[in-house]
Amino acid sequence: MTVTIESMQPTFAIMCPAIVSILILLFGKWPNIRESWTLIAAIAQFLIVISMAPVILAGNIIECTFFTMLPGVDFGFSVDAFGLIFAITSSFLWILVSLYSIGYMRSLNEHAQTRFYFFFALAIFGAVGIAMSGNLFTMFIFYEILTVSTYPLVAHEQTPVALAAGRKYLAYLLTSGTFFLAAIVLTYYFSGTTDFVNGGIPNLASEASRTALMVLFVIFLLGFMKAAWMPFHSWLPTAMAAPTPVSALLHAVAVVKAGVFGIIRVVCYIYGVDLMSALGLGLALVCLATFTLIVANLFALAQDNLKRRLAYSTINQLSLIIFGVALLSYEGIEGAMMHIPFHGFMKITLFMCAGAIMVASGKKNISEMAGIGKKMPVTMIAFTIGALGMCALPPTAGYITHHLFVHGCEEAGGSMTIFPYILLIVAILDVMYFFPIIYTAFFKKSKDGGDRRIQEAPIFMLIPIAITATVSIIFYFYPDLFYISDLVHTAISGLMGGHP
Repeated sequence: MTVTIESMQPTFAIMCPAIVSILILLFGKWPNIRESWTLIAAIAQFLIVISMAPVILAGNIIECTFFTMLPGVDFGFSVDAFGLIFAITSSFLWILVSLYSIGYMRSLNEHAQTRFYFFFALAIFGAVGIAMSGNLFTMFIFYEILTVSTYPLVAHEQTPVALAAGRKYLAYLLTSGTFFLAAIVLTYYFSGTTDFVNGGIPNLASEASRTALMVLFVIFLLGFMKAAWMPFHSWLPTAMAAPTPVSALLHAVAVVKAGVFGIIRVVCYIYGVDLMSALGLGLALVCLATFTLIVANLFALAQDNLKRRLAYSTINQLSLIIFGVALLSYEGIEGAMMHIPFHGFMKITLFMCAGAIMVASGKKNISEMAGIGKKMPVTMIAFTIGALGMCALPPTAGYITHHLFVHGCEEAGGSMTIFPYILLIVAILDVMYFFPIIYTAFFKKSKDGGDRRIQEAPIFMLIPIAITATVSIIFYFYPDLFYISDLVHTAISGLMGGHP
C-alpha cells in the first residue's frame, strides 16, 4: 500500500541551485569562491535527492504542496520512483559538469563566466523541478524555467551563429510550451485534474471521445519538442554553437531528458498503458520513434563536425527511449526508464571528450583528429567507452537497455515483433558513424606528423570524464548503482502490478 509522506525534502533539493544562483552573482568577482559555491550546492542537492531513495523504495511517495490554483490543480511536488530517477541523474551529473566547466571555461578564458554559472544553476533548478513535479501544472512552470534559463547558455558566445542558434532554440521551445499549456488545459477540462496517477487518470477515457483523446496526445507530443523527435529536431544540432558544458547539459542532463521524461509521464501517468493500447497510440508512437531513429542516424553519418555528429546521435537515442515506452510492455518501459540515466552518463562522456579535444588541440572536425588518441589516450579511451554504449555493445550500460528493448518487442507481440530487426539496423548505423572516429583517433597517422604540443586536457576536465566513463561500465555489471534498477522496478510495479 502506497503511503504519502509530507516532507520539505523535495523543496530543499530544488532550492539548492536556486539559492546558489544568487550566491554566484554575489561572488562573481571571486571565481574560486563562486565556483566553490556551485560545487557545494551540487553536492548538497545530490545528497538530499539520494536520501529520498530508501523512502521511495519502501513504497512511499514524498509530497510537498504549497497552494491550490484551481480545484484539482495544486502547485507542489510529489516524488515517486520515476521522478527520483531523473532527479538523481540530473543532480549527480551537475557535480561533474560543474567540475568540468571550471577546467573548460578557464582554459579557454571564456567571457561572462559568472553569467554562465548563474544560468547553469537555474537550468538545474528547472530540471529537478520537472523531475519532482506532482502534476502537469507544476511541471509546466519548471519546463518553461528550463527553456528560458538555457537560452543565454546556447547564445553564450554572442557570435552571429550563436545568437541565431539561440533564437531558433527559443522559437521551437517556446512554441512547444504553448502546446504543452494547451494540452494541460484540455486534460483539466476532460478530467478535472492534472495530477500524475499510476496507470493514468481514471476518468479521462470516460469523459473524452476517442478522437479528442488522440488529438490531445498529438498536442502533448508537440508540447514535448524538447525530446527532439523528427521533424521538430533541428534546434538541437543548431544549439551546438554553445560551449561544450552547455552541450552536455542539453544532451545528457536536463533539456532533452525533460522532453522524454514528459512523454513517459503522459504515456504512463496521464493516459496509462491500457488506454494507450485501446487507442492504438502505442503503435503510432513506435512508428514515429522508429522513423526518427533511422533518419537521425543517416544524418549523423554525414557530419564531420564531432559535436554535430553527437547531436544527431542524441536525437537517435532519445527516440530509443520513446520507442521503449511506446511498446507498452513491462520490459519496454523498463528499458525506457533505465535508459534515461544510462544514456545520460554515456552521452555526457562523449560531449566532455569532444570539449577536451577542442581545448587541448583546437580540433572540432573528425577529419582533423588523426592520431589524437596517442596524444590524449585517457580522453579517447573514455570516448570509446561512450561510443560502445551508443552502439549497444558490452561491457557498457547501453547493452543492458537495448537488451530490454528487444525483449520488450517480443513481450508486446503482434506487429511489434518486427522491430528487433529494425533495432539491429539502427545499432549497425551507430557503429558506422562511431567506429570511424575511434579508428581515426587511434590508427590513422596525421599527415603533418601531428602537433607535439597536444596533450591531455586539464585535470578538472579529465576527472569528470574518467568518472562518467567508469560509471557507464559499472552500470553494466551493477545496474542498481544509485538505486537505479530498484527505482525502475518500483515505478513499473506501480504502473503494471509487477512483471507478468
